[in-house]
Amino acid sequence: MTTVLNETQSSLRDLAAELFTRQVDAARVEKVEATPDRFDRELWDSLAASGLLGVVVPEVHGGLGLGAVELALVLEQFGRVVAPIPLVSTVLASWAIAEHGTDEQRERWLPGLLDGTAVAAVAPPQSMMSTRTPDGGTSATVIGVPWAHVADLVVVTAGDDLFLVEPTGSGVTATREETTSREIALTLSASDDAPVDGLGEHGSSTWLQARMRVALAAVQAGVTDAALRLTASYTSEREQFGKPLSTFQAVALKAADAYVDATVIRATTMQAAWALDNVADPALEVLTAAWWAAEGGQRCVHLTQHLHGGMGADVTYPVHRYFLWGKQIELLLGGASALLAELGDALAEHPDAGDAVVL
Repeated sequence: MTTVLNETQSSLRDLAAELFTRQVDAARVEKVEATPDRFDRELWDSLAASGLLGVVVPEVHGGLGLGAVELALVLEQFGRVVAPIPLVSTVLASWAIAEHGTDEQRERWLPGLLDGTAVAAVAPPQSMMSTRTPDGGTSATVIGVPWAHVADLVVVTAGDDLFLVEPTGSGVTATREETTSREIALTLSASDDAPVDGLGEHGSSTWLQARMRVALAAVQAGVTDAALRLTASYTSEREQFGKPLSTFQAVALKAADAYVDATVIRATTMQAAWALDNVADPALEVLTAAWWAAEGGQRCVHLTQHLHGGMGADVTYPVHRYFLWGKQIELLLGGASALLAELGDALAEHPDAGDAVVL
């Protein structure tokens, strides 16, 4: 794995950074979050115009034809501004349809997903449950799907399979909720006669889950880095007993711990993204990145909020939003303990996993 970005990757990262920095600030996010859908459609249109909604979609289908590393670079910049847009879910859905969909599915969905006129939601695998109805039928319920309230389709995992569900279709009912990060989510219930469309072959859910984990880890890399920078600025300017807070040993040590977490999150995420593009079985790299994003991510946002003192408890202060996003990403990944157990199982199946490590 190389740690140096090529010209295309650097240009893409810079484009994303410039776009997000120019169009998103704390005041704008607060304004958007006061609207019913909490969706920054102006920013969404800008992303579509720039081509960033199609980073990983092949050029033959209208995308940029790049890979997981390039997507991770874009999502890291997205995490830095915690913009209220369904970027992760729409990009993942487009990628899955391009990779596993039929020609009819690609023709129906990809143009709108790439030009911004359509939106997709992706249900976390752990959110699916099935129940039996009083009449002997079955009802599939997907709990708390972020962005389903504005989505034209939802990608749902059922065991080892993927399905496309239209949230406003017949036989589908929805209950509106709110996530930890203040996004709107829907709990969807579909009767056994609701129209669903299979996506890909048996086992395609594993493919999507790996890419979802890396995508969320990339966002977490941006969230933690931005929270840390905000904290460094605050503790350097805020004084206590005539000295900047950053000069106190306890503050410096806690900030150093947060820096280590943020740095490792980014490093493991980029390694996992590279593995998705270049390694036949990237499971270990993906699980490592996901665990760091969950465990180190929630620890980092806790530390950065704590170092803001009373300001950190103010829900209108920007660092609080990073705290909420850090916690939400941990939950979407499935929790650090579950990921660590899964990583342990994967390592047991690869007894020589550490042989290639060079220190």
